[in-house]
Amino acid sequence: MATERDGNLGSGSRRAGALKPPRSKDAESGAPSPTGLRVSGFNSVCQGTHILFREFSFVQATPHNRVSFLRAFWRCFRTVGKNGDLLTMKEYHCLLQLLCPDFPLELTQKAARIVLMDDAMDCLMSFSDFLFAFQIQFYYSEFLDSVAAIYENLLSGKNPNTVIVPTSSSGQHRQRPALGEAGMLEGVEASLFYQCLENLCDRHKYSCPPPALVKEALSNVQRLTFYGFLMALSKHHGINQALGALPDKGDLMHDPAMDEELERLVVRSKLHRTSRPHRAKEPGAFGFQRREKQEALERVSSASVPTPYHYRWEPRE
Repeated sequence: MATERDGNLGSGSRRAGALKPPRSKDAESGAPSPTGLRVSGFNSVCQGTHILFREFSFVQATPHNRVSFLRAFWRCFRTVGKNGDLLTMKEYHCLLQLLCPDFPLELTQKAARIVLMDDAMDCLMSFSDFLFAFQIQFYYSEFLDSVAAIYENLLSGKNPNTVIVPTSSSGQHRQRPALGEAGMLEGVEASLFYQCLENLCDRHKYSCPPPALVKEALSNVQRLTFYGFLMALSKHHGINQALGALPDKGDLMHDPAMDEELERLVVRSKLHRTSRPHRAKEPGAFGFQRREKQEALERVSSASVPTPYHYRWEPRE
């Protein structure tokens, strides 16, 4: 009996061994498994580091990608503002291209125009002023294109919300101001402008600021210009909170977790230079800085950044 049982157990173990799946080549070679790659990619998306060094079409493809890019730009170049440096539009554009090589110059110019208004484009700007203006222009770019068209219509005397149905009994319609007369006024009427924006938000398929906060931003003015409106949006605390990409202006220069990672990278880079002076001759010698910067951003928890209030994130069908 014992011999028969031992034989059965032996044959069972042999069958189990035959059914055991062979080790994958990835496991034998030490390469990451497909599951590991998926988990790593998922973590990268959650932490917002998946947009680093990607093409612009990817960076601006979704609201989450746009928020991630804004947050990465702030964290990578926060020291510019911390040191009190003032940069030109072209210099800020160079910083943007370090994260996104094909970032369009036109978008940077539009953001700079919000800050500079009538000043020359080569004037200096603080990091915080440019960052909050860039946030509005980059995240709401499609919405702002529609707003610009509405503003031009109002400036020329047209009301985009007015539909006139002529009848035989109707008298003369109220004469519209000529373009020259409208041009002499300072911008357009704020209440009429808001009515047009409210209707635009209702039918716009892209992300737009919460209408209640837009109304609040315009509540203290009677007339306004287009760039005055954009400046009001960029300085509005509630709109910045609703978007959720950046901290409040008072906390813009504080990121203890990132400071700790940067200090660690500085020490690590010094060790690389002193212990491996011949590293520059090795293949891929200059690639480690990019990898380490991305690793640092992935290690930093996003808990220090306020949770975004998702307002009309996805396009409607």
